[in-house]
Amino acid sequence: MMKKYSVAPNQDASAWIVKLEDVAPAEEFNAKDDAIAKAEEMAKENSPSKLSVLDKEHNVTHEERF
Repeated sequence: MMKKYSVAPNQDASAWIVKLEDVAPAEEFNAKDDAIAKAEEMAKENSPSKLSVLDKEHNVTHEERF
């Protein structure tokens, strides 16, 4: 079964949150790039997986499969 990871800003966009499925946030980062790097690492370790990066409106801006 494919795991789904996401990187999205928090409510006031002061931090970026890495989540697995719709479970409680896994980790929080101040920088978007740091959050994406961690999410990619987690997704690669748990292949097959999909990583979605979302903007403030929670629209998918980027998607990758591992």
